Amino acid sequence: MSDTTIRSRQPSVRRLPLVAPLRLARPSDMWFKPALSVVVATAVPDLLLFAIDRLDLVMYTMAGSLCALYGHNLPYARRARAVAGVVVSMVIGMAISLVAASLTGSTAVLIAVGALLAAGQKMLCDATRIGPPGPVIFTFITSAALFAPQHLGQVPGHLALTLAAGVISWLVTVGPAVIRREGPERRATARALDAAAAYVTAPGHRTRRGAVAAVHAAWQALLSAGRPTPVRRALERLVVHAEAALAGGAHDASPIAPAAAPASDPERLRAWARQTRARGPVPTPPPAPGTSDELFGIDAERAARRTRSRRDARRALLRSLAPGSPLLPIGARVLIGCALAGYVSQAAGVGRPYWAIVTAASLYQANVTLSWNRALQRTLGNLLGVLVFAAVLPVSRTGPLALIGFCLFFGFAAEALITRNYWLGSIAVTPMALLVLEFGGTHPAGELIGDRVLDTVIGAGVGILAAMLVTNRRAAGRLEKALAATDRARAHAVHALAAPQPTPAALDAARRRLTGSLVELREADDTAAGEWWQRALPQEQVLAAEQAGHRTLAATATRQGLIAPAQENGAV
Repeated sequence: MSDTTIRSRQPSVRRLPLVAPLRLARPSDMWFKPALSVVVATAVPDLLLFAIDRLDLVMYTMAGSLCALYGHNLPYARRARAVAGVVVSMVIGMAISLVAASLTGSTAVLIAVGALLAAGQKMLCDATRIGPPGPVIFTFITSAALFAPQHLGQVPGHLALTLAAGVISWLVTVGPAVIRREGPERRATARALDAAAAYVTAPGHRTRRGAVAAVHAAWQALLSAGRPTPVRRALERLVVHAEAALAGGAHDASPIAPAAAPASDPERLRAWARQTRARGPVPTPPPAPGTSDELFGIDAERAARRTRSRRDARRALLRSLAPGSPLLPIGARVLIGCALAGYVSQAAGVGRPYWAIVTAASLYQANVTLSWNRALQRTLGNLLGVLVFAAVLPVSRTGPLALIGFCLFFGFAAEALITRNYWLGSIAVTPMALLVLEFGGTHPAGELIGDRVLDTVIGAGVGILAAMLVTNRRAAGRLEKALAATDRARAHAVHALAAPQPTPAALDAARRRLTGSLVELREADDTAAGEWWQRALPQEQVLAAEQAGHRTLAATATRQGLIAPAQENGAV
């Protein structure tokens, strides 16, 4: 078969949407957690500085306070390590910015440093998959610090303030473990149950992909949560039910076979999800067939994870940043786009063009299409946010407590709104960022507003132009590697199924490996599909691999007894 029969052509330049990126979505089921965390983590140092009449130092404590936005989707054991890493990274970024600001007053040099920092922060956040809010918080803080008046002797004290506020953020984000230590795992399990219910209600490629990803995320949360507890055991049984519902309707992946009718009741799955999210006891469903084998496999994988050293994780991180990594083109986009945005802003007469750097850095998503969406959202949100700032500025200048109150309010509002759509959250982020400047002294309102509008337009325009011109042809390479990995994972699962008496641990490991590869394949395909200047993508191969992979997952579930053999047609 010739290569042209399995590869589909797509235009190098794709049409960019105008309306869809601005539509509102349902809010996240945990929006209030980062919102409340950042309010508490910000209020404590702000009020302490107010008590000693040193509100001019708020910028340095805010760098640590904003670390409270990270890690809320992680189990507490992982969260403690992740947020500690965020705090250390923030202190390092601040150190570079403050030292650079104290050694030179050249705006051109500071723009270059800011662009390099933004590129490094983007690559590091993508490599570690730290999750939202990603690198934009780091870039916002370190870019602002570059243009703050600084003396070298002040740097240690300012870094100490950042570290102290970061410790408060760590305590705020990890502290709820004392009250509800399985909270993140409960939410991940509830999402898996809801996704499985959505798939059972409306079987199809979209709902199946979402359910596979949600079940995979739930298992990853439970595996990384620490030692098993009675609550985690109950959650594992619930995820087994979600997985059984997903496997029971696997035939919808085939274009020639009708969808099987899963035995699971979607209303029952949704009821379990509601109870799991609530503060009461975790529901105890009847054991699904094969549950004991499934949990035995989970215990085996958990034990294997404990034997892996952190050195392996560091090596994986270094490989993701090494030459040939698909992250390098994204880093190049950020570097070029931020540098150009800063220099254009400087040429336009903006004295401290850090907001142009931040605007450009915030645009860069996984591909050009998503970056275009973010450019529209950021521009609209910032322009509306400037109007909000103009309205509240006179009131904020009535006293320091009013200024602190507005900053806390907008910090909460940003997290409450941003999961609906990025532009909606930006309406709150923009006045908060501008009000922070007021702690160091008042500025002419017209100058603040004019510079912010100009920087927004320049940053968005130059940033998206760089995204379109700096190619990322490695996206197609990542897709091909993911496709090969999925083929290997499926072959491994088929081999495990062919064994005369496969062990539960072997079947479970094979199924989990295949599930992870299918999730990675879908992510790689979505990324490559929205990228410009790509070579032809193997769309037919991707679809065939997904269909075959889902049938094999169902076959392994049948072999383990998670679903009845009558629901499986035997094709793997």
